Amino acid sequence: MDHSILLWTVFNIFIIAMLIIDLTVFHDKDDKETIRQALIWTGVWITLALIFGIGVYYYMGTQTALDYYTGYLIEKSLSVDNIFVFLLVFSYFKVPAEYQHKVLFWGIFGALIMRFLFIFTGVALLERFHWIIYVFGGFLVFTGIKLAFEKDKEVHPERNPILKLVRKIFPTTKNYHGSAFFIRKMGKLIATPLFVVVVVIETTDVVFALDSIPAILAITRDEFIIYSSNAFAILGLRALYFALAGIMRLFHYLHYGLSIILVFVGIKMLITDFYHIPTPFALAFIALALTISVIASIMYPQNEAPIAEEDMPDEE
Repeated sequence: MDHSILLWTVFNIFIIAMLIIDLTVFHDKDDKETIRQALIWTGVWITLALIFGIGVYYYMGTQTALDYYTGYLIEKSLSVDNIFVFLLVFSYFKVPAEYQHKVLFWGIFGALIMRFLFIFTGVALLERFHWIIYVFGGFLVFTGIKLAFEKDKEVHPERNPILKLVRKIFPTTKNYHGSAFFIRKMGKLIATPLFVVVVVIETTDVVFALDSIPAILAITRDEFIIYSSNAFAILGLRALYFALAGIMRLFHYLHYGLSIILVFVGIKMLITDFYHIPTPFALAFIALALTISVIASIMYPQNEAPIAEEDMPDEE
C-alpha cells in the first residue's frame, strides 16, 4: 500500500528522536542500567506501540489496526529470542555492564536500517514472484520445527565471516577502552572489543530478520505497517533485555511457543491461496501460544545451575 512521504518522514523522525533521547538524555553517562530504569523504558515503548496502534485504527481502519497489532506481537515474541543471544555474546566477550546499553543502542539502530531494506525487498519479491510465498512459508515451518528441537543456544563469533573481515581491516585491541569503539595508537586507527561486539550483534540480527520478516509478511504486505510494528518491537528490545536478562533462563518452554508461532504463520502462508486465516484468529492464537509457554515455564520450573553473577542486571 502507498503511504505519503510525510507519514514515513514523521514516523522516522519520531523514532530517531526517541533513540537520541534514550541515549543522550537518560543515558548520558556510562552508568550501569538498573532493572527499575529498564522496566520504565519497557513500559514506555509498549505504551507507545499500543497508542500508535490506536492511531492506525483511527486513520486506517479496523483491519489495518489488527494487522499492526498481530505483526507487533509476532515481532515482539520473536525478538525475545534475541535476548538469549545478547546474553551469550556479552558473556563471550565479557562486556562490562555499563557499556552494554551503548552496544544495544547502535545494534538496534543498525537493525532498523536492515529491517527497512529487508521489508521492501520481501514485499517486492512477493508482488513480482508470487510463488516465493511458498518458499517463505516452507522456510518458516522448517525453522519452527528446528527451534522446537533446539536445546541450548550457542554463539560462535569466531566463525562469523563479517567479523573476520573487520579484523583484517582494523587491528583490534585486547582490552576495552571505556565506551570507545576506536582509539588511535601511533597514528593508527584501532578497533576496540566493543566495536567487535556491535558487529556481532548486527550480523546476528540479520539471521533473526530472516525469520521475522517472512513471518509478518504472512499477515500483511503493507510496508508501513510491517516497518512500524518491527520498529516498535525492536526499539523496546534494549530495555526488555535489561529488565529480563536475569530471569530469561527461567522461561525454558518459551522456545516451544515461538516454534508453534513460526510453524503457524508458515502454514498460513502456504495455504493463503486456498484459505485465508482471519487476522483476529491469528492474533489470538499467537497470544495464546506465548501465554501457555510462559505459564508452563513458571508452573514446571527446570532445575538448572544458578545464573552467573555477571549475567544479572544490576539493581539500584
